[in-house]
Amino acid sequence: MKVGGLFAGIGGIELGFKKAGFNISWANEIDKNACITYRLNHKHTLFEKDLNELETSEVEKIDILTGGFPCQAFSIAGHQKGFRDDRGNVFFEILRFIDDLEPKIVFLENVKNLVGHDKGKTFERITYEFQERGYTLKYDVLNSSEYGNVPQNRERIYIVAFKDSQIAERFTFPKPKQLRKKVTDFIDSQADEKYYYTNSRYYEQLKDEMKNKDTVYQWRRVYVRENKSKLCPTLTANMGTGGHNVPLIIDDKDIRKLTPRECARFQGYDETFSFPEKLANSSLYKQIGNSVTVPVIEAIAKEIKKAING
Repeated sequence: MKVGGLFAGIGGIELGFKKAGFNISWANEIDKNACITYRLNHKHTLFEKDLNELETSEVEKIDILTGGFPCQAFSIAGHQKGFRDDRGNVFFEILRFIDDLEPKIVFLENVKNLVGHDKGKTFERITYEFQERGYTLKYDVLNSSEYGNVPQNRERIYIVAFKDSQIAERFTFPKPKQLRKKVTDFIDSQADEKYYYTNSRYYEQLKDEMKNKDTVYQWRRVYVRENKSKLCPTLTANMGTGGHNVPLIIDDKDIRKLTPRECARFQGYDETFSFPEKLANSSLYKQIGNSVTVPVIEAIAKEIKKAING
């Protein structure tokens, strides 16, 4: 079955579906730097333009439409404007593609707060729009640490809508899997000097408070937060810009922040996934924070395939 992806970023959803055995036909992404990374790792067609400007007649008809549509409009960390935010309004652009392409299945990913946003009215509207089009909608909130075997605390809502109610009936979200990997499996023993906090004005405070090599810390403006569950906190798009979102670790040498490659590992990207050398680290951090946890996507895609095959 053919897959088309909206809001593709660096292609985490497409990669997950590909690993599950689906064929990726095309994808769409507006961020020019994300597109550079995407093209480095994927061979299929990528439409680099604003979704509002992408005509449905330009793309090949597909069986499954996917999209990790912008979450900032619904995020607790943002202003939660929802559909009043331009980023929230892109949901109606997704509906345009659903109406014109008539995919058998639609797969969407967003922040878990989408369910409770605006006292549940936002999700009610989403559900209504799918039901009006004859889709059966299923959703669940999954944590990457419980479903992807990666030690990152990342809760996201996954929505799967089926045109065929019998396939929908057969579909179930994947069962939790035991977390066997540790934070130390994802970090290198040492990194480039630029990642270390040795010359930071906060270094002495960090050294006093950071003692555990087995977990990831965050600088929260005036104090250090240790993840007691020995997980990496949710990776965000602005984690590479400093401030309170920088994930910190202790390696064999000293205190430093995670490198882009290490962040990619915490999202389930293996070493074969390439990052352009010419892009700034801030751009790479943004791309990874905006992405998805690939093994979770793969697990859901496998369940979709199982439901299709009966």
